[in-house]
Amino acid sequence: MPELKDHTTLRLGGSAREWVVASTERELVDAVAEADAAGTPVLLVAGGSNLVVADEGFDGRVVQVATRGVEVDTDACEAETLSACGGVVLTVAAGEDWDALVERCVASGWAGIEALSGIPGAVGSTPIQNVGAYGQEVAQTIARVRTWDRVDRTQRTFAVADCGFGYRHSRFKADPGRYVVLDVMFQLRMGDSEPVAYAELARTLGVEVGQRAPLRAVREAVLGLRRRKGMVLDEADHDTWSAGSFFTNPFLTPTQAAALPPEAPRWEQPDGSVKTSAAWLIEHAGFSRGWTSDAAGPRVSLSTKHTLALTNRGGASTAELLTLAREVRDGVEAAYGVRLVNEPVTVGCAL
Repeated sequence: MPELKDHTTLRLGGSAREWVVASTERELVDAVAEADAAGTPVLLVAGGSNLVVADEGFDGRVVQVATRGVEVDTDACEAETLSACGGVVLTVAAGEDWDALVERCVASGWAGIEALSGIPGAVGSTPIQNVGAYGQEVAQTIARVRTWDRVDRTQRTFAVADCGFGYRHSRFKADPGRYVVLDVMFQLRMGDSEPVAYAELARTLGVEVGQRAPLRAVREAVLGLRRRKGMVLDEADHDTWSAGSFFTNPFLTPTQAAALPPEAPRWEQPDGSVKTSAAWLIEHAGFSRGWTSDAAGPRVSLSTKHTLALTNRGGASTAELLTLAREVRDGVEAAYGVRLVNEPVTVGCAL
């Protein structure tokens, strides 16, 4: 029986009671529906980049999403009355590799997801988290998401307006376990990049925020920035044995934001909340790059390149990683009164 540690980017997690590889949409739906009918718990695994699985494993059926297929339609914008006229519409199977899709789009001159280069995982996972980086989110290019509804036992298709997208959030995340993503339709523009919205990326490209740049230049710049932070998978680099950013950036009330030190980052939001930086809070609460503790042990640490990533230094256990996560979370709360929220999904364990 496969071990979950061999299918997650953290390289953590025990075995499962059952393991099914679903290579087609029919196999995917059947594997989930049969388990549901039998009352067997289901865990969907694709890229495994956003999972923290207990050392005890998963007492149920793991369904490995291995579906493939990319349909390209350059006429769909007119046919579907989408706004990306002069663009392209892609319908992508859930099991397709995300970064391979980004690379294909960049090579083809299709703009809209170039700043999401280097993010590990599968396409079907991206709308669940509303994956984002360097000023882009998948919500900006998704036209619709087609799913299997495990409650109503039928296919349901959601237009982008019905997906409930927010910062690292969606209706699929809000109702965990209900929807199995089957494919995602993306609406992309042809030409140079979307306006560069992230200051660090703009500086790297040598452009002003809001200007465009060649797609290839944006992809290479993003990959370079991510590599320097240990955020591009590399088997030889333990800083990449992680689930990416472990904590989301907090959204605070104006009163909470005012209580932070004057130098703390603050970004006012349209809804009146104030976003701050989880990485800044972690670092200034005393948790430096590479930090670990006696309680967590030497086999886990914060990345030596980026304090938002919790890493497996080799041979670690999930229990050790969670000990580290709790120490960081509780230390930030003690210092600043802000309780960090984990971004990865925990399976059989909790903070």
